[in-house]
Amino acid sequence: MQQARVLEPVPNPGESPLARARLHRQLTVEEAAKRADLSPEEVQWLEEGRLYRFPTTDRALLASLLYATALGIDHREAQELAGLPVPPKPLVVNPLRRFGAITAFAALILAAVLAVAFARSESKPSSSPSASPAAASGLPAPWAIKVVVLNGSGDIVFTRSVASRIQALSYRVTHVGRAASFTYPQTQVYFPPGGEAIGVRLAKQLDVPAQPLPGGTDRRRLVVIVGPEKAVGN
Repeated sequence: MQQARVLEPVPNPGESPLARARLHRQLTVEEAAKRADLSPEEVQWLEEGRLYRFPTTDRALLASLLYATALGIDHREAQELAGLPVPPKPLVVNPLRRFGAITAFAALILAAVLAVAFARSESKPSSSPSASPAAASGLPAPWAIKVVVLNGSGDIVFTRSVASRIQALSYRVTHVGRAASFTYPQTQVYFPPGGEAIGVRLAKQLDVPAQPLPGGTDRRRLVVIVGPEKAVGN
C-alpha cells in the first residue's frame, strides 16, 4: 500500500502577521514575491512560519529581511504586528527628514543584503515565472470572495492542496468537502449568474477552465471542483 502524505494544516491568512501586512497592501502572493525578488513558495513559507523549508538559516533570515523591506514595513508597523505597545505619533513631522531617514535605512538594508550575498557567493534560486493576471477594474478584492472547494476525483489530499493554493491567493475558503461524484475529469471553477468576471479571474490564476453554474444568488461565491492532479496546470 502506498504511504499517505502527511498533511500540513491550511493556514489562515488573518493569523499571520506577514500575511496581514501583505493583504493590507492588497497584494497577492505572486505580486509580493515579485517585489521582494523571492519565489511564491518562499513567501508562503515565511507567512506560514515554515522557516525549516529554507536550505539554510541565513537564507531564511535574508528572505525575511527582503520580504519585510519589500512590503515597506517600518519599525512602528513591526511593533503593531508583534503585538507590542506602540507609542503615539509625534504631532509635528518633517516630511523631508522622514523621507531621508527611510531612504537611508533602505539603502543600508540593501547594502547589507548585497554584501552578505556577495561574501557567500550564493546563487539566487531560479523561480519559474508565475502568471498573475491583473484584476479587472472594479472587481472585488480576492479576500471578499468566498470559495467552496469540492473533491471531484476521490483524491482528498490533492483537493486540500488546491484549497491551500486558493487561500494563498487571498481568497476565503469557506468549505472543503466532497462533490456529488468522483467522476470529474479535470479541475474547474464554477461561477454564479453575474459572477463570471471573478470566476474567470480565479480560473486564470489556477490555469483551469471556468464554467457557469445553473443558478445561485451570491455573486461573490465560487465553487471549485477538483479533478485529478494532472489536470491542474503549474
